[in-house]
Amino acid sequence: MSALTFPPPTAHCSEESPVVPVWRPYEDAPVLTPIMARAPAETPPADLLRLRRYLEAVAHDRSGPLHTATAFNGAYFGYEPGGEGYGNGAFDLDVFPVLTRGAEITAVPVGAMVRIDTGGSAKLLYAEIVYKEGRHPAVPGDEPVFPDWVSGAPAGASGPGRVPEDRAGTRRELLVPDLDAFGPALRMEEPKLRALLHRGKWLNTDAHLLVDARYADHATDTAEAFTEHLLTVQRESLLHPYVPLSIAHLAGGTDTETLRAGLLNLLSVIRHALRSSGSLRLWQEYALPRVRLAQQLDSDGALGRDDMMALSRSVTNAPAGRRRRHGMASSTTRYLPIAPALRAFDGAAPLLSGVRYAVSVCQANLVIADCLHSESEDGLFVEDDVLVTLDDASEQGGVWRTHRPGAAQTDPGDPLTPAGRGWLEACSPCPPVRMEPAPQGPVTAPVLEAVDAPVPDADQLGLPDSLRINDSEITWRLPLRLAHVMEDRLPLRHLVVPHLHDYGLRGGTVRLELFHPGGELDPEEAVQDVTLVSHDEGGDLTGVAWPVDFFPGLYLTVQWPKGGRVVRLFTTELEQPVEIDDRYIGHAYDPAVLTRELAPGSDRQADSPAGLDVRGLVTRAVRRCGLLTPDGHALLDRAALQRAVYGAVPPPAQADALERATDRLISERRLYAATGSRDAQGVPHHPVREGETLIPLVGYDPAPSPAARRNGRVVPRARQPQREYFVHGFLRRLPPGQEPSEDRRVAYRDYARMLGKADGWELPAHYTFVTGHARSR
Repeated sequence: MSALTFPPPTAHCSEESPVVPVWRPYEDAPVLTPIMARAPAETPPADLLRLRRYLEAVAHDRSGPLHTATAFNGAYFGYEPGGEGYGNGAFDLDVFPVLTRGAEITAVPVGAMVRIDTGGSAKLLYAEIVYKEGRHPAVPGDEPVFPDWVSGAPAGASGPGRVPEDRAGTRRELLVPDLDAFGPALRMEEPKLRALLHRGKWLNTDAHLLVDARYADHATDTAEAFTEHLLTVQRESLLHPYVPLSIAHLAGGTDTETLRAGLLNLLSVIRHALRSSGSLRLWQEYALPRVRLAQQLDSDGALGRDDMMALSRSVTNAPAGRRRRHGMASSTTRYLPIAPALRAFDGAAPLLSGVRYAVSVCQANLVIADCLHSESEDGLFVEDDVLVTLDDASEQGGVWRTHRPGAAQTDPGDPLTPAGRGWLEACSPCPPVRMEPAPQGPVTAPVLEAVDAPVPDADQLGLPDSLRINDSEITWRLPLRLAHVMEDRLPLRHLVVPHLHDYGLRGGTVRLELFHPGGELDPEEAVQDVTLVSHDEGGDLTGVAWPVDFFPGLYLTVQWPKGGRVVRLFTTELEQPVEIDDRYIGHAYDPAVLTRELAPGSDRQADSPAGLDVRGLVTRAVRRCGLLTPDGHALLDRAALQRAVYGAVPPPAQADALERATDRLISERRLYAATGSRDAQGVPHHPVREGETLIPLVGYDPAPSPAARRNGRVVPRARQPQREYFVHGFLRRLPPGQEPSEDRRVAYRDYARMLGKADGWELPAHYTFVTGHARSR
């Protein structure tokens, strides 16, 4: 096996990009903004960068991994790196749910603020849950024995196919609390904490909590579950005016559906910020600093390089199989849970206590995932004919399935999407792995061929603009379209054609001159003889030989000097080139046209889904048929994906393949998940509209990233005009000895009344209120 290494950080801004300071809660303007809560796809890059820099600082400050939910808590409640944590946060500690070891509780998500029962201790333990996993009671605590059926088992399962009604929806869970999250004021003194852990009565000796968690409908941590927790258990803290900027202001209302939509949008923005960070790595929803992972991996001690390589080998090596009478090895499967495997390494105990346990588990899973990416074909190790997949993402820190013969596994799916085959195979009378095709069976539905659903805004896409007519010339601007490239033509404005006719150019030859600063043109491309063809909608210049550097979406400025037989085209060089989907773009472009007409399957020769794999079909459908934003985001109702790809509901196998491909594209950040709404007529909308049914969306983000200029030329940076933006009102901490003025107190009461309290709130001690105002940048 090759040497283990974590990929280096990815650069997200050029060396010329300004240094973005880390947000300071209660001193700087809030890092969450209303546009993030109402129209996340339209979040300005500068605001997203500011959020990302803060989350990176929090991830480096905290000892455990940063989950999407705990990242939200930090940005919303004002986590302060450097030891203070949530010490200044707006919390009513008495409403935190009480957790008792061994008790049956209503399930709490990662990100929950809790009190831990210490048996009447003089000082309660306040904590934030930063990680959790399943700990099925059928798995012995001290023995390396793991019943296969536990992998992927539903909550309450007591054996293969057995889910007693009185235990349905109840799961044994290990919760990892961060006891330092609320700063020194609420931290238990070290001697008392050591004594508490030594007794092992309320927390185990690793400072973890074991509970039986009741779930209403599912046993997973989702954004929806965390949102419901905020809206119910933590609602008072959520709506408190002492937070940096209340969700009521962010979302634009206080009714539950508006708040829910705003929270889901904020979580999607935070998830995007974490995933786009070059200094963090993610396992599932948990983000960890690359530097911390690399330091542990490079160590010679416990859970360092040698141990991680041994763990990878234990997962990827072929399981031993029995021999059949005629010499053919039988099918064999092995399930390996991460938690017991880590505990088996000498000296690992200190790294498996407190929040460090969560770091160790995430790192181990990342090492195995990296091995699959670098040495296998979608989990299949061809030489050994072994298929390795993640089977359960939660139980015992994650359960990996190793199966041989791997090539015979039908429909293995994404190796990093938990399939729960341990439970399914234990419950099924017929194993899902078939060594030979069945001689006969029911007639299966025919495989559907991919089709192109109509593009909803084809007539409104890429319209010309900036028309200017004077005594000497006519100019306008338009984005180049895919049809123009494929048909070798340039459309002309309707009102321009009569002017050309007046000068005797009807059906005649026109000289077309191209000017492409910063690019390269062949001489026969720079000056061309083309033909003017008139029609009812205006006219076209036909026979245009478009340079290979010209792409759909490229902005063209068209100039016709009156009285001549020459038409000139100009492109505009970008001050900062960018890359989108590995395509270098050095000239101004229309992002909406780029998204629609550079989708997979679209190029100079063809515009068709024919020949695309499932991933390409999903991406093409989202980009061509999704709701389109001006900056090129496309968001498609996930329920409409099958018809957008196939024109009808496909057979189950094809439908499942679409869903798996979509999930994998989202996990790889090539697409993203979002929330929209659907009106009474079935029309989807984004952002969410009040009173409409919430629906899941899958989105495409063109995500331009700065690129080095290819020709090596340096373009002088033009002085950009300053733009105004609005800063919403927020609390600011005052220096010692200062008090807010009376007008600040009155402004804060007005702000609090807007949030729903009739008589307002008083400013907290040592704070003032900064009213909303415009600033330049």
